[in-house]
Amino acid sequence: MIGITKNFPGVVANQNVDFDLYPSEIHSILGENGAGKTTLMKILAGMHQPDAGKIIVRDRKVKIRSPQDSLRLGIGMVYQHFALIPNLTVIENLILGFEDGLFLNLKKAEQRLQKISAAYGLFVDPEKKIQDLSISERQRTEILKILFHESDVLILDEPTSMLSPVETEDLFDTLKSLRKAGKSVVLITHNLGEALSVSDRITIMRSGKNAAELSGDILMNMDAKTASNRILNVMFGDIPEPRARVAGKVFTDEPVLELKRVEALNNQGVLGLKRISFSIAKGEIVGVTGADSEGRRLLAEVIGGQKRTTAGKLVYRGRNITLTNIAQRFELGIRYVTDERMREGCVLDMALSENAILQSYYRRPFSRFGILNQVSVQSFTDDLISRFGIRATGPNARVSTLSGGNIQKFILARSLSDEPDLIVCSNPTYGLDATTVRLIQQLLKEESRQGAAVLLITTDMDELFSCSNRIGVLFDGAISGFMDRNDATAEKVGKLMLGIHE
Repeated sequence: MIGITKNFPGVVANQNVDFDLYPSEIHSILGENGAGKTTLMKILAGMHQPDAGKIIVRDRKVKIRSPQDSLRLGIGMVYQHFALIPNLTVIENLILGFEDGLFLNLKKAEQRLQKISAAYGLFVDPEKKIQDLSISERQRTEILKILFHESDVLILDEPTSMLSPVETEDLFDTLKSLRKAGKSVVLITHNLGEALSVSDRITIMRSGKNAAELSGDILMNMDAKTASNRILNVMFGDIPEPRARVAGKVFTDEPVLELKRVEALNNQGVLGLKRISFSIAKGEIVGVTGADSEGRRLLAEVIGGQKRTTAGKLVYRGRNITLTNIAQRFELGIRYVTDERMREGCVLDMALSENAILQSYYRRPFSRFGILNQVSVQSFTDDLISRFGIRATGPNARVSTLSGGNIQKFILARSLSDEPDLIVCSNPTYGLDATTVRLIQQLLKEESRQGAAVLLITTDMDELFSCSNRIGVLFDGAISGFMDRNDATAEKVGKLMLGIHE
């Protein structure tokens, strides 16, 4: 890719960017949110058209006008928010858009899938519907779809953001096997440790431009800490070290939320939560992790009101809220920050100002006698953009014009804007750059200091240890264990994630 430039209304996403990729290479792209990483790769994948620049594939200048063009050139992209059809099976998703004739030869397609799965260790039940798969299985399906169409280049956008450490390790083993087989991988990531552990080269972007490149020779001659510091300095300048530990107890003994032997069914109709019991006190941050992405999500949705319990009860400030709906819980001061920011957190085709008041449009000062006060709405949104450093052209910008990280900041800003009593966050910093991660973690800590109870559901071990007062671990739908942060170690948490009790 040579001299790639791409403009959106009011935003220069890429400005004269160069990028190249060699056979049998894992090439990572790092950069803060809004740096232009995903836009650049969406151009290569045919989702966007460049305003200037050229693309050369195998010594031939090409025009990539659509994802189909990209796939025909042997280039496929796994998006941060998966592009699969939920109510179709795995095999149906794989052949979608590439049907041969009037009739589908599913048997032949399944045989081909079995060969690819065996070659790369990517096993998914071909008859299962996408909506019934875990996050890691959906990701495997996306990778299989690219391999199914004989692509030599795989672009992965923040592939580990929703995976547990074990699932991440499995993914990296897959990437290494792909490289060994002659495939090339572009890894868009915010995780410096992961990039350093698996990359042959690293390109750093800043404000839509090339900022630096670390070649394999440079990386080999640096230790991990030196390389991390160099990358961070290129991306942001000097960054202060975060606190390694949480200070002593700063919360009260007053419970805000209590879960009492709570049970709930997952999407397959099977018991996904089993007799979950714990409480969160005023001013406390309780961190919860676990290897099962479906269990983590189900816990958040049960508290947020998206999923019903089949047994047990939820008590909020002494009141049984088990049967209350989402709107009622919102009125009580419960805020749920979903990890599905594109599908659940906002409406992409609506303006920021409209999204800002989705759940509170009927309240003063936004509305009176059923009439919206546009001045108040615009002022409120302007304040969110300013206070939380959201990169947007203004309140009237469509959410779809923002980068994923800025959408996440916006959703969190909206949730924290009116002093909530209980904040339930599911992977609130996934896919975000180091500076934004620190900002959001500090915001959650500040909310807890102001008296809010925070449930932080996360797969990020650094986040879990740096933010939590107590740490709980889910295993097989149940609480495997709880411990005080200062008694917790990565080894203890890891064993509980595997169901090992000492």
